[in-house]
Amino acid sequence: MTTLPAPLLAVTEARLRDGRVVDVHCAGGAVTALVPTGTLPVPPGAELVQAAGGLVTEPFVDAHLHLDKVRTLPLIGDAALQAYTADGMGDSARGIDLARAVKQHYRIETLLPCIRQALADGLRNGVQHVQAFADVDTAAGLTGVRAVLAAREEFRGRVDVSVVAFPQDGVLRDPGAAELVEEAMAAGADVVGGIPWIEAGTADQEAHVEWACALAARLGRRVAMLTDDAPDPAYDTTRMLAEAMRRHGLEGRGVACHARAVGHYDDDRQNALLDLAREVGLGLVSDPHTGSVVLPVERALQRGVAVALGQDDIEDAYYPFGRHNLLEVAFLAAHLLDMRSAPQLEVLVDLVTTSAARVLGLPGYGLREGSPADLLVHDAARTVDLLARHEPPRVDIRAGQIVS
Repeated sequence: MTTLPAPLLAVTEARLRDGRVVDVHCAGGAVTALVPTGTLPVPPGAELVQAAGGLVTEPFVDAHLHLDKVRTLPLIGDAALQAYTADGMGDSARGIDLARAVKQHYRIETLLPCIRQALADGLRNGVQHVQAFADVDTAAGLTGVRAVLAAREEFRGRVDVSVVAFPQDGVLRDPGAAELVEEAMAAGADVVGGIPWIEAGTADQEAHVEWACALAARLGRRVAMLTDDAPDPAYDTTRMLAEAMRRHGLEGRGVACHARAVGHYDDDRQNALLDLAREVGLGLVSDPHTGSVVLPVERALQRGVAVALGQDDIEDAYYPFGRHNLLEVAFLAAHLLDMRSAPQLEVLVDLVTTSAARVLGLPGYGLREGSPADLLVHDAARTVDLLARHEPPRVDIRAGQIVS
């Protein structure tokens, strides 16, 4: 059998975020050279992309998206959204309970078109990696996760979708959900999910965390939880998760999304938690646009914790907007997190690229010789323009081939 030569691609006059202007040569799905422009001839027959001084970045990473819920808001109305967002998120637990009603409409054939559209929109906006939460509970059964798993296969090779089996309504307060999560993992889900803060009382919250981490350790998987999604400093489930990760040998394999209550801790308690997160490799994901309370992103970064931004929701019971555009998310975060200086703008891009990849533990991610040839070519030549315009990349490259 004749072996065809590996496809070749070269991106010329690519401006990196550190200011260098380089040519990026790709072959066999990897970056083979990253050299000052003009110093290495473009191989004959290579496909040529002229960046013309535009920024070239790594692809975007969405560390938190409720993919099964995309565009379900019209099915349920505003009651859950109002409860989740009103009074400084003080009634967010009630919002989650109200949102449960949407699951009576769950059918794979009705969920799948919206899921496909969200992944296609993300790909057009340069999103090549998604940690996708899919509800697994006694209301949804496995319908949501099966729809997301089907979409994962359709987009394989273009978008990496890591599916979280997510017991949205808890496991102690929703008997039967724990068994459904195990079924979802056996059916192909990648990550054990959890939402311990929703349980009634500290003992049940501890039990929820212990169950999820024990399951992840037994299966050799990662764990991803929504922790402390309310402005009450009494919530402490982010710490519970970090300590359980250490007990179960899950160092570097855990993610805590939201962790909004941490912003209401005093300085000493914040620092102690963030140091613990760094020690056990617990990544944090903030979604400041979907709620008025946020975790202290910059302090977490200063203490060495991997942090990401996520889209979180798209037109569902928790957020009425969303285009699966992580530059738009970062643009909103610039205002909501008060991060508008030039160095802070660079950090915001990190939060949807390199830092987000650390949160998810993505192997090989980066823009360097030997890394996968996954990159985005933008029209913007400055980071401030990249964020201000939050336009789709001009060219989206995956494994050395143009995909969008």
